Order: sequence, then C-alpha cells, then structure tokens
Amino acid sequence: MALHQESRHIPRLVRALVAALISLLMPVALGGIAVADGGKSARTWTVQVGSESSDQAIQGMSFLPENIYINAGDKITWKANSAEIHTVTFLAEGQSLESTQPFNPANPQYVNQQGGKSYDGKSYFNSGVMTNVSDSGFNEVGRYTLKFPDSGEFTYYCLVHGMAMKGTVHVRVAGTDYPYTQSQYDRQSQKQERKILRDGKDQWEAARAKADNHTVIAGTDNETAMLMRFVRDHIVVHVGDTVTFVNDGMGAPHTVTFGEEPADEFAAVGDPADFTGGDLSSGLMLPKSTFTVKFNKAGEFDYICALHDFMGMKGTVEVRD
Repeated sequence: MALHQESRHIPRLVRALVAALISLLMPVALGGIAVADGGKSARTWTVQVGSESSDQAIQGMSFLPENIYINAGDKITWKANSAEIHTVTFLAEGQSLESTQPFNPANPQYVNQQGGKSYDGKSYFNSGVMTNVSDSGFNEVGRYTLKFPDSGEFTYYCLVHGMAMKGTVHVRVAGTDYPYTQSQYDRQSQKQERKILRDGKDQWEAARAKADNHTVIAGTDNETAMLMRFVRDHIVVHVGDTVTFVNDGMGAPHTVTFGEEPADEFAAVGDPADFTGGDLSSGLMLPKSTFTVKFNKAGEFDYICALHDFMGMKGTVEVRD
C-alpha cells in the first residue's frame, strides 16, 4: 500500500522538477535575448531645455545634456524646464545663426513649430517657443520630439539666446553601444543645474555691489545663468533726481517699462528726461545698454521688464519731495 501511494506521487514530483527546471532556464533564455539585442533597439531619449531656481529668478541657458549620443532610428524628446522661453532649432544647410539674430517674436518661423517629425539632416526644423509656464505671451510648447533616421553630427540652437545656448546630437550607426544611459545623462544634468544655480547666485551678489539708489541693475547674465530681477528693485530718490538702469548681462535683453505695457514691447515710449508718471518704456535694452530716467514728480512708480515680468522681474521707484 505504501509503495502504491509512493508511485502515485512520482508523476507529481516529476512535474514539479520540470517546472523548477523551466523556471531556472527561462532567465537564461531571456538573458540570451537581451545579450543578443545588447539594449540597442530604438530608444527615445530626453533632453531638458533650460533650468531655473524655485522662484524663477535664476534662469539657465543650457540644453541638458548639451551633448547626447544616440543611434540611427532613435528619438529625442526635449522638455521645457524653465519659464524663460527657448527654442530647439536645427538650421538649414547654408543658413547661418547670425541670419536669425536677434530673435524676432513676430516671425512665425521663429515662434511656431517648423519641419516634420523625422529630421532629414539638412532642412530647417524648429520646436517653436518652449516654456513651462502658460503666461509667457506665446503659444508655448512643453515638449518636442524628433526621430533621427540617419547617422551624423547635428548641432542645434536656441534662437532666443543664439550662440550662448547650443547642443549637439551625435547619431551613430544603429546597433552601436551607447556610452551613457538616460539615468547617467539625468545625473549629469542635475549636477549642471546646481552649478548654474550657484553661478546665478554669485551674479546676484555681484549686482548688489554695483547697485545703489541711483543705479539699478536691470538683469545680468554670463551666457550660462541669467538673473531675471531688478537689483535694487525698490529705491528711494527725490524730485529732480535721475536713476540709471543698466543691463549688465552678455546675452539677454530686457526692458524698463512704466505704466501700460506697449503693444510693441520692443518700442521706446515717452520722454525719460522728464518723467512725471504715465507711460514710459526703454524699449529693448540689449546687453551693456543703459536707460536713464529723471523723476520730476513725487510718488511711487511701479515698473516691469515687459519680457520677464511673469517671472517676477518688477520694481518700484519711490520719489519724495
């Protein structure tokens, strides 16, 4: 009887052993597939567009990572990572970056998406304006994806910031080993973001040392980090005094705009030599330019940078008798 019961359990034992053997062999089989593929099937990679501090005061002018190595057939998705506007733009063959400068916000070739979804290596492709906020004044794009079917070295730019902000896509033959994983690129990008933030804080301190009640630093940048603030943003002067606003940067434009924002935010409005209130604007202040205002009436006069007020770039001049 015992022998009979034991014989009845043999098939069940065999089945269990077979199942165990299959479970052991399956990872080997799957591992063999992974090794054969080498992780080289088409992938979609991510690049961050810009960076910023939590209060948006410091904005970064970088594609993160700046260099990315992919294979033919892969895609890249660029994601807006700052309030400051940027573009991802591949120029056409024979087209110079200089021909696109300065950035023209009225040109649909600059602010709207151009080209298809697969990059041909020679035509003009543009993401349109990219930002992570909804009140920039543009029909903003949060993400932009391109496929790269052919190998080659492809440089692209932000049309807003020109040569200061460029990246390169290195496309190798399909099946080539990838030098970095996405997580490694992400760690590189986070390290670079922290460096940009420190850079911006250093610029802020340097701007404070230059500012006084008659000198306001109207933003500053070093073609890596941008300070989107007026330093000092609240000053006290007396009737008849002058205040000089200085764009102390190297790449980013600003405005000093009192009263109603003009329809053309780049246009100068009013007489800065005799300001008693109302509408007054510097127009576009390019890097290293100045705008001097004489205040001939007591009161508190609020002003903004018409380009960056949505980031908090605002100030007040208090004029006393």
